[in-house]
Amino acid sequence: MYWRDHNPPHIHAKYNEYEISISLTGEILSGFLPSRSLKLVKEWIKINRKSLEQNWSKAQIGEKLEYIKPLE
Repeated sequence: MYWRDHNPPHIHAKYNEYEISISLTGEILSGFLPSRSLKLVKEWIKINRKSLEQNWSKAQIGEKLEYIKPLE
């Protein structure tokens, strides 16, 4: 997630040479990830959606973002 990034609320994920921009609803905005990686990213978004939405609001006004744990 980047400060003052464009709408809709989204995250950026990278895996090896692949990169994706994906909304907090799971819609792919740009890029590509292999299917297994994409499935994991979507699961992480689903689990952490409330925290991601809070971080998005903070990012829009330049506040420090809260750490969100990765999948284990």
